[in-house]
Amino acid sequence: MSKLFLSTLVATLLIVIVPTAMAQTQLKVATFNVSMEAENYLPRGERGSSQVLIDILANGEHPQVKNIAAIIQQVRPDILLLNEFDYIEDPKLGIAAFIKNYLNKAQAGSEAIDYPFYYYSTVNTGQPSPYDLDNDGNASGVGADAWGYGFYPGQYGMVLLSKYPIDTAKVRTFQHFKWRDMPGFMPTKKADGSPWYSKDAWAKFPLSSKSHWDIPINIHGKTLHMLASHPTPPVFDGEENRNGIRNHDEIRLWADYLTPQKAAYICDDNGNKGGLAENARFILLGDQNASADNEGNALNSGIGMLYNHPRINNSMPPASLGGAEHTPDNPKAAFHTAEWRMRADYVLPSKAGLQLKDSGVFWPVKADPLYPLVGSRGASSDHRLVWVTVELSAD
Repeated sequence: MSKLFLSTLVATLLIVIVPTAMAQTQLKVATFNVSMEAENYLPRGERGSSQVLIDILANGEHPQVKNIAAIIQQVRPDILLLNEFDYIEDPKLGIAAFIKNYLNKAQAGSEAIDYPFYYYSTVNTGQPSPYDLDNDGNASGVGADAWGYGFYPGQYGMVLLSKYPIDTAKVRTFQHFKWRDMPGFMPTKKADGSPWYSKDAWAKFPLSSKSHWDIPINIHGKTLHMLASHPTPPVFDGEENRNGIRNHDEIRLWADYLTPQKAAYICDDNGNKGGLAENARFILLGDQNASADNEGNALNSGIGMLYNHPRINNSMPPASLGGAEHTPDNPKAAFHTAEWRMRADYVLPSKAGLQLKDSGVFWPVKADPLYPLVGSRGASSDHRLVWVTVELSAD
């Protein structure tokens, strides 16, 4: 057999085999509400700014953040959404500092991890409005009078980390989509039946308390859309249930985005309308602050509509032994993702283009050597990291 023939045969095999292997790429995708906002690190009731987090990220030695990094290093997701990570405009002071000073260093016996790609942007939390949105007689511009609850712009922000390239030119954000432009929005009313929000405030009111992002990621030439959000908690209000109503409609936006016959009204921040293509691969992830198991204070019709959407694969709900141990008298506890005993955080893959292989919640039992990473509210976060493993199909 000639050398020329052997060379030709090897080249032919490479052409056939390599794309097939690439077509079967497995990914671990996760979401983690890390509570990395200023007031988490200050005495109760004390107000801060993103400078608090900047200083913590610079020194690389904060025990709570080191534990968060250790959890990420233990699970080792390929793509990771961080909720409640303060928006810091300069990445060298913000997300890049977290990667360099915490994730790139081995924590608690774990192996260092790197994310060469990341996406972050502005959010509505802490963005001052000129209106009295909570109707307490004082238009303070902050807290409940901000467009999203917060005391400084960017509080409770979010960021996506990835080992794969992000197609930033095609990212769609919905931070400024007006709530009034959602057909059939759920109205918020005072006790006398009149609108809760003034006419001027309602005209400018954004639906998203933080933002909604559609982030395309290039996985060996295939596009995977990450649909990221963090709807407002459905509490901290009154009989009008303004936060519960907003949470419902923030979640409903994604359900409509995945439904072509309903998505025409949705307009992104660049003025482009419509939802996600019917055959697109996607993973929807984030702290939704609502339970698909009908626990908590949310209007569960919103999360039910999304969780049971025909395009979503919910066949393998993430679970943990630690969650079950935390609330042994609750049969749903294995699926809880927060220490306050509810399923709030989700990683929901599409049926199209993905095969769901595995899932879990990082919540060790008390006898596990890793339990100290989640052993108290101050150890890391009051939420747990939630993950799924998927395989990209060949088509």
